[in-house]
Amino acid sequence: MKMRINLVLLLVLGFMASTGCENKDENEGNGSNPPAITAQMGTAVVSGRVILKGKAPVGEPIQFAADPVCQSQHSGVVLDDTVQVDNQNDLVNVLVYVKDGAGNYPAPSKPVTLIQKGCQYFPRIFGIQTNQTLEIINGDPTSHNVHAVPVLNDAFNFNQMSMGMKTEEKFTKPEVPVKFKCDVHYWMHCMAGVFTHPFFTVSASDGTYKIIGLPAGVYTLAAFQEKYGESDPQRVELKDGETKSLNFTFTAR
Repeated sequence: MKMRINLVLLLVLGFMASTGCENKDENEGNGSNPPAITAQMGTAVVSGRVILKGKAPVGEPIQFAADPVCQSQHSGVVLDDTVQVDNQNDLVNVLVYVKDGAGNYPAPSKPVTLIQKGCQYFPRIFGIQTNQTLEIINGDPTSHNVHAVPVLNDAFNFNQMSMGMKTEEKFTKPEVPVKFKCDVHYWMHCMAGVFTHPFFTVSASDGTYKIIGLPAGVYTLAAFQEKYGESDPQRVELKDGETKSLNFTFTAR
């Protein structure tokens, strides 16, 4: 009788131990990682200007005559705008971004649109988050080739043969810059920055920029210009609701 009771106890204890192990496996040992901690938006702001020191180079005229369809969409001379300044020597189309300290944020559901119009890319410079959809549209009645040449992300290269064609792509890794070109029209090029966060912008027509929604913390910011590359990074410490100013300066050459 005593042996039978002991046997029953052993069976019960064994069952309880087995159940405990199974629960542990479901939560910890099934080979899946726990959900990544996503940073939250804040109330701090960084703003400023992007300035060119020295005389801006004059862009060469774009030779649209290589494609009569392209030429027909322009009534006058169009200059290459790789370096574009206003009358105060403020730089336009410079990507300004948090380089370090921002964390990871989910990709927005709204896509970023890159359109080919007048045989040029619009926008010329843009930012996008990792895994956010990039919607590429041919807005011209001629054939275009879209060739992205990243270093860290997967490259892509495809033709859009007719007006209205739309292709969707994504980048999975942060990278600055990702360069685009058209193998049909040699003058067509643009540039993207890929980030794990939404804290980036492009300087406006007066060279100003503003990055909003930063949580309190310490950040490193940088700016990237298509010809001059990345600026010297700048460190800033922000409190909730605080606004600080940082200017970026590039030297003409």
